[in-house]
Amino acid sequence: MNRLMLSLFSLSLLISVSSFTEPPVKDKPEKGINWVTIEEAQELSKEKPKKVIMDVYTDWCGWCKKMDKTTFADEEVVEYVNKHFYAVKFHAEKNESFDFKGQEFTNPQFTKALRVSGYPTVVFFAEDFSKFQPVSGYRQADEFLKMLESFNQAEPAGK
Repeated sequence: MNRLMLSLFSLSLLISVSSFTEPPVKDKPEKGINWVTIEEAQELSKEKPKKVIMDVYTDWCGWCKKMDKTTFADEEVVEYVNKHFYAVKFHAEKNESFDFKGQEFTNPQFTKALRVSGYPTVVFFAEDFSKFQPVSGYRQADEFLKMLESFNQAEPAGK
């Protein structure tokens, strides 16, 4: 009888505690940067030219993970990137191949061609992919936003 009472008491306590916590809302979409592949960015740029940023990362890079959780999650950064750029998330060591401007590359080959020497590196591309600039190292949201604004205000390719 004591066990039954204890079980009932525990169950009622559990029910009352759970009524104070709300379950997570699953219908609400996550707000974040609209990441695309490099091939998608090339196609999108044909229809609507925009500058491109590429986050070059690896699985083992702690600073890459920190940048994902902080800088790339910052509301102002997300809003600015989504409005002014095509954003590419690029795994430097993944063994995949893709087409870039009519030439076949693997991820490691492309990483080397972009002169990436450390992680994280953000590569800024002109609208037509004719010019690029890699910028290595972790950046906090405010510093990264200034870089985005500066790059966005630079003259378009061919002008």
